[in-house]
Amino acid sequence: MTSPGLPPGFRRWFTIGALGVAFAAPTAHGANPPSDTPSDYAYNMPLTISGTQGVVQLRLPKALYLHARSAELNDVRVFDASGEPLPFAFQQASTRPHVSHRSLPVRLFPLHGTRGGSGEPLDLDVSTSDDGRLLSVKIRQGGAARIDDVDPLVGLVLDLRPGNAGPDDPGPLVDSLRFTLPAGMTSYTAEVWMESSDDLKQWEALGGAELNWLVNSATETLESDRLDFEARRFRYARLSWIRGAPLQFASISANSPSQTVVRPEGEQLLIDAGPGKEPQDLVFQAPIAIGAQQVGLQFDAGNVVMPAQLGTYRELPAHQIGQPSTWQFQPLLRTTFYQITQAGRTRSSGNVDVDAVHTDQWVLRATVVTDSKPRLKLVWTPATMYFLAKGKGPITLAFGRDGAESAQRDIGLVAPGFSATELLTVEQAGIGPLIQRPAVPAVEDDRVLKATRAANLRALLLWGVLLIGVIALVAMVWTLLRQMRVPPQTPDA
Repeated sequence: MTSPGLPPGFRRWFTIGALGVAFAAPTAHGANPPSDTPSDYAYNMPLTISGTQGVVQLRLPKALYLHARSAELNDVRVFDASGEPLPFAFQQASTRPHVSHRSLPVRLFPLHGTRGGSGEPLDLDVSTSDDGRLLSVKIRQGGAARIDDVDPLVGLVLDLRPGNAGPDDPGPLVDSLRFTLPAGMTSYTAEVWMESSDDLKQWEALGGAELNWLVNSATETLESDRLDFEARRFRYARLSWIRGAPLQFASISANSPSQTVVRPEGEQLLIDAGPGKEPQDLVFQAPIAIGAQQVGLQFDAGNVVMPAQLGTYRELPAHQIGQPSTWQFQPLLRTTFYQITQAGRTRSSGNVDVDAVHTDQWVLRATVVTDSKPRLKLVWTPATMYFLAKGKGPITLAFGRDGAESAQRDIGLVAPGFSATELLTVEQAGIGPLIQRPAVPAVEDDRVLKATRAANLRALLLWGVLLIGVIALVAMVWTLLRQMRVPPQTPDA
């Protein structure tokens, strides 16, 4: 008698169960990524562009900072007309130098005489005051100074020192001279050469220029009336002619450059005060996206002097389970805020510079408890968004979604090869009104919902596989019992 072995039915049921498990396993990864369209964000703002430029810039609007849900602006997106996200990058605006010029009058001293040989220096007879102010300059010829003006003009000496300059004054910083023709003269052409000096003895070449005043048949004048050179300080200058007739100009002015630091234009927000955790505390609820660079207090009418600290609360965990947590005040700055009216004029403490701070709650702790409830002023500089446009639009700026992950890129991936100067000059996008959309779920809530659905599906499938396994086991036992009840067959005699 031979063993019946494993029945074919068992193998069939085992194969079905294995296939069920294999089918259920992939559902562990069944949660799809969250949707990312303009309708998934609580706020939209339409953008207008020409459609002719690839890289476009947008100074982020104040409304975005008031409603964004992340300090890093992770929930900011820009979408094209089809709802597809566009690549974008942020750049923080920074201070930049600005060069302005002021015009300084120059005193002119004509030099009359005869031209010397090529490259031969002029022998000058100079008279100055005790403070170095130039009184007269003449060409010395034959051991004596020329005292008449009947000889031809051969050059000009310029005194650039202001009238109130002292003897040690190094002279103004100058980077160019501008020439004005005498009255009634409309056309003139010459090439001039300029040298500078601090003592009227040692002269250093600064450079030359071709001066032109050309008048056409329509009496329109084309002017080239400047001599430019690298900015430097000097007291005196000497002008000679390389080509053209020397001319006694009506006036010569010196352009003095001055450099100032220009701060980018900022935004500001005033926030009303609420009660704090201590009697001397005032709390101001602020948008988390605002990185305040300056803070100040705005008082109502009246005279107020308020020594105070401005900072935040920090939650400390409880020492024992079941006890409430405690809050610790962390000051960020100490100063005296004030508003005083004196002689009809109001003086105030103004804004105070701080390192860029992102917090949703500012705390003002006064040294002395007061009834005054000022408003907190936050000042910040909005970032600039650069995005890669596709077509004319419409383009949508979207923001306001909890749990969103950052989509911004490096500027080199949005505007590769663009210099900082070029980025400042790219097209500015126009921006429309703020549109508030119906409440949208947070990204994390969306993921949790889909993960829950996937978990429920996995549970159903696993229970199904378990049921199939039980049925297969019952079928196997039943098959074995049937085979064991069959009597053995004896061979015929």
